[in-house]
Amino acid sequence: MSMRKTLTTLFTLFLLGLPLTAWSQLDRTSITSFTQQNQQQQVPLSLEEAFPYYVSELSPGKYRINWVLAQGHYLYRHAFQFSLLQTEGGDSLAVNYELPDGVQKTDQFFGQIEAYYNLLSININLTTVPGPEAGLMIQYQGCAEWGFCYPPQRSLFKLLP
Repeated sequence: MSMRKTLTTLFTLFLLGLPLTAWSQLDRTSITSFTQQNQQQQVPLSLEEAFPYYVSELSPGKYRINWVLAQGHYLYRHAFQFSLLQTEGGDSLAVNYELPDGVQKTDQFFGQIEAYYNLLSININLTTVPGPEAGLMIQYQGCAEWGFCYPPQRSLFKLLP
C-alpha cells in the first residue's frame, strides 16, 4: 500500500509540475510586448469631439463656420464642399466660399494633401436668398494622426429665416 501511495504522490507532483515547465518555455518578451501593445492602442474620439464646429451668421446671406479640432486631428482640404438646400432633399445650389491655405503633408490614405489643424474658419456667401426651409449642407472629412480616418461627413445646418 505504501508503494501505491508513493506512486500516486509522485504522479501528482509530476502533473503539478507540467504547467511550470510549459510556462518556462514561453517567450516572455512577446507576451509583454502584446500586453503593452494592447494598453497603448488608441481609441478614436467621437466625431463631435474630434471635429466640433459651429456656424454663425455675419450678416444676411453671409455665414462663418469655425472648427476647433482636437489635438492630433486634421481635416482634408479636398473634402470640403458647401451648398444651399432650399428644402431638405431638394437640389443643391452653389454658394461662394474660399478655403485658406493649409499644411502640406503626406497622408497614409490620400498621399500628398493639404490639411488643417487646430482652428479653421471658412466664410460662406449665399448666392440666393434662402427660403424658410433652407439649410446649409456642410461636407468634410478628417483623420487622427495615429492612423484612424473618419468617413466623409454630410451635415445639414438649418438656416433661420
